[in-house]
Amino acid sequence: MPTEKLNKSDLQEAELIDTLTPYLAQYSLGEKIRRLRLRKSMGLVELGRHTGLSAAMLSKLENNHVVPTLQTLSRIALVFSVGLDHFFSDPDKHNAISITRSSERMDFDEKFDGKEVLYRFQCLDYPATDRKSSSYVGLFIANRIEDVLQHTHEGYEFIYVLSGTLGLKVEGEEVILEAADTAYFNGSLPHGYRRIGEPECKAIVVTIP
Repeated sequence: MPTEKLNKSDLQEAELIDTLTPYLAQYSLGEKIRRLRLRKSMGLVELGRHTGLSAAMLSKLENNHVVPTLQTLSRIALVFSVGLDHFFSDPDKHNAISITRSSERMDFDEKFDGKEVLYRFQCLDYPATDRKSSSYVGLFIANRIEDVLQHTHEGYEFIYVLSGTLGLKVEGEEVILEAADTAYFNGSLPHGYRRIGEPECKAIVVTIP
């Protein structure tokens, strides 16, 4: 049987794949996809429903049998709320320290239903990739206890009061925290904050999935 000859374009593509495959292998794309999926306790079939990819294809991606396209990685990134940089961070710097300078931080308002301000905050760890927690400095506003708006989120929350007096309302009951006091609670419980008194009230808040 005669052997089919590859045209010039096919040969160039094959050579490109041979060159890129070992280069991309250093980024462990398949392992990063698997870690994202397992962190959410999600099966291949469920991830397939969210991405439009078959479970078989996802298995090939995770086992590095197929090199994912940017479109495929974008679909997966959207499901897990990460950027494409999550997949292409420098492997030599994967465990390196991440620094956030005070001059680089920006103030934001955390709003209830996009309207009323719950508190103001600065993100402390936004440059870090593959974060296992989220940390910020909260600046709390004065309010009456009956007017404190409560919210919920997944995971747990830790608070360390830096200055002032913080009223922490959890499931309708308020505890008073002074400077250097701490609190740890389940974020799925309705909770809210208020500044008590005139002095500025600041705290470090860490949320853990």
